[in-house]
Amino acid sequence: MEKTTAKKVNVWDTYVTKKDGNIMHFDIIAPVKIMDTNTIYNYGKEYLKAKGQAEQPLASKQCRLCHIEALRPEWEAEIAEKGYFIIEMEGC
Repeated sequence: MEKTTAKKVNVWDTYVTKKDGNIMHFDIIAPVKIMDTNTIYNYGKEYLKAKGQAEQPLASKQCRLCHIEALRPEWEAEIAEKGYFIIEMEGC
């Protein structure tokens, strides 16, 4: 059986201008097998909707694959449930 720490995830660095003009910076964490940008953007749009920012644009200009890293245990349950995990960085 594969250890949790051996699993890899992609980190999508995301910046969105909020309705008030301030910037939200968050990372979308998703399994490496998910490379379809529309899927990743939809994850980001779900998060923006939950934050009251549903109308704000999210595309390649705002969301880019940054790097790959090991899956952290604290992300695993949410990724299993929703397909992704959000790390709030700034202005969220």
